[in-house]
Amino acid sequence: MAGTPLGEPGSAQHIVHLVSTGTASSRADLVRELGLAASTVSLRVQELVDAGLLTESGEGASRGGRRPRLLRVAPHGGVAVAADLGSHHARLGVVDLGGTVSDAVDLPHDITAGPESAVDWLCGQVDGLVARQREEGRTVRALGVAFPGPVQPGTGRVLSPSRMPGWHRYALRDVLAERLGFPVTVDNDATMMAVGEHRVARPGLDHLVVVKAGRGIGSGVISAGRPHDGANGSAGDISHVRVDAAGDRPCSCGNIGCLETVASGAALIRELALHGVEVSDTSDLLRLVADGDPRATTLVRTAGRHIGTVLSVVVNFFNPQAVALGGVLATAEPLVAAVRGVLYERCLPLATADLEITTTVTGVDAGLLGAGLTALRRHLPTTPAALPGPGPDPARAPQEESAPA
Repeated sequence: MAGTPLGEPGSAQHIVHLVSTGTASSRADLVRELGLAASTVSLRVQELVDAGLLTESGEGASRGGRRPRLLRVAPHGGVAVAADLGSHHARLGVVDLGGTVSDAVDLPHDITAGPESAVDWLCGQVDGLVARQREEGRTVRALGVAFPGPVQPGTGRVLSPSRMPGWHRYALRDVLAERLGFPVTVDNDATMMAVGEHRVARPGLDHLVVVKAGRGIGSGVISAGRPHDGANGSAGDISHVRVDAAGDRPCSCGNIGCLETVASGAALIRELALHGVEVSDTSDLLRLVADGDPRATTLVRTAGRHIGTVLSVVVNFFNPQAVALGGVLATAEPLVAAVRGVLYERCLPLATADLEITTTVTGVDAGLLGAGLTALRRHLPTTPAALPGPGPDPARAPQEESAPA
């Protein structure tokens, strides 16, 4: 498993992952999972406990012999600052090793104005969060960024984002790392939403599709328990699949007839305006749906059918165990019901026999969780000898090349 977010088998990343997901809750569990000698596991666990990454206390159920002590991820063993960026807003917060979000805040910001102003703004926000964590005695290990566009795997470089002039091939990860002075990971926002939902709410699933339906549309894919980016970072981009209902409508990607032109929040707002109903954002649109406005409700339901039509191909091809709908539009029950109806109507019975079609459990924090946990897992020490002890904050260590997602 070298090169994966979990590091080498038996590494600090791997052990913390097994404990944080509940796969292992004692040293004996780790011995069974890792296939290593009990003395080796005991040494590595003790180093992680001494470094403050794990805690060991209480007693678990006995399987014969002495009752084992329970391992848990230490809540103050290190945190990541996380940023879930949208085209016109951002959600920032702090994620710990146990998958808990704190200090989360939603802020308006237009990243379509270009990368330089976005980096200046983001660094200012991150500096404030980092200072607060250090005042509270927490070690900030890294920054994780969920970006609303394709990101080249392993480099954190933005590739060909729609509606964002100036961002193509921008080395966002490296620029942020140089400015901030500690490790940074940058990944696609829908993929990070899928990672957050998977690791925190659905760790037992191996195959999962998470759809982000908001101002735009995207999806993240978990395959064999890991995020699937594809060759160039565009895996899961259902937004630019052509649908018959879109006709020849021009899309921001330069093509015509894309799903985004008829099913995204931005498209629905434009359609309402053509009917003389002005709304400023998707939240206003959803308030109309909640109030039973017939035009808004019909548009949202129709958007759900369009999304379901594209997802039916994904489900038949990929055969996931669950499809989870997230993003602001997923709070509209007519859209969720329409997606579910189309999937059952169009997919093979074998593909939907055990398929769960639902909304995300992690909600608005899914992207933060994915970005933060990914950053933490990539930037935990890779060997016991590298485990941090007393001394300078390891978050100030030089930036190293990240492993691919």
